[in-house]
Amino acid sequence: MPASSSRYYHPYFTPAEIEYLSEKQRGKQSVTQEEKVRQSACTFLETIGARVGFPRRTIATAQALYHRFHLFFPRKDFQYHDVALAALYVSTKEHDTLKKPRELLAVSYSVRFPELAAKSKNPGGEVDLDTMDPALVENDRQRLLAVERLILETICFNFTARMPFPYVIKLGKEFKASKKLIKLAWRIAIDSYRTLLPLIYPPHTMALGSIFVAALLLSFEQPPSPKRDGEISSAELAKTLNTHTGRGWEGRYHTRPEDLEDFAHTILDLLIQYTQNPSANTSPSTPSSPSPNLPTRDRHYAAQQPQYPYKADQLIRLKIAMRETEHPPRRRKPLGNADPSALYNNDKIGQNEGTVRFLFFPPGFEGDVV
Repeated sequence: MPASSSRYYHPYFTPAEIEYLSEKQRGKQSVTQEEKVRQSACTFLETIGARVGFPRRTIATAQALYHRFHLFFPRKDFQYHDVALAALYVSTKEHDTLKKPRELLAVSYSVRFPELAAKSKNPGGEVDLDTMDPALVENDRQRLLAVERLILETICFNFTARMPFPYVIKLGKEFKASKKLIKLAWRIAIDSYRTLLPLIYPPHTMALGSIFVAALLLSFEQPPSPKRDGEISSAELAKTLNTHTGRGWEGRYHTRPEDLEDFAHTILDLLIQYTQNPSANTSPSTPSSPSPNLPTRDRHYAAQQPQYPYKADQLIRLKIAMRETEHPPRRRKPLGNADPSALYNNDKIGQNEGTVRFLFFPPGFEGDVV
């Protein structure tokens, strides 16, 4: 009889753990191929979210769940649209925006198979499942539910999800930033979910990082923008967030300039990737369908998305300027020789292991009551 065991939810990972687990699950894929699949999955989620009308929190959580899943499961064993759709299904439960699996499948078919969407009589462009092979639809539904179970086990059934978006507005006002900067920071916070940053930093740090990147983009090689009375300029805000203050904003928000610099480099890499190859379907600012046959509502949604008016060479110069003045990397616990996935005991996820206790906190956590 299988022995009982416990699994602990691990909300965040160190960069070393992220690198190790990603390499382990990447297999024979190159880093470039892995990134291309990741961006395709994020675009897929953006498209379905736009068509269904999901709020931003549902889409962002689904993207984070997709990233987390592939820290524990090989990419070669799953199609990205299967995992992405299951992640979206779990996210709808987390945020009480629930849709049935068949409803999600109907929308996903219209994205994956534009020739079926073109024949659809539904105003939203959803594929009529009654016109498809029932065995195929049922097989896809069962696969969605199977992957859903795996995703639930990777989060130890912890449905807590905090977003950086409210923090962007509150912290932007706290720092007396302009509306233009806060709006750009909001867009950056959305795009950060196309990366692994949500698995490394808590929401308030991501919000500060978004504000920092927005301040850099609006001040680097840019003429001074007019500001209202009481507002801080983008250059001044970028300098403030890049300076150690001890008990200042660092102590208040438990974030260090080194964290914001790491966040900024990741976001700039994402923007450079898009500006150098805008046709690669990895645009962080155009969550449109891989298919050109978008319904009217999708075309309108995509047209409303702001485009980043920056060129790759300018973004590269910004990264170089940051490297010249950045702080030494934050000291973190070394990875060592142990497999970090063993800490979370997820090697046998999905198998019958007898009684398994899923706990929200790792051993030694201050809130863990024994």
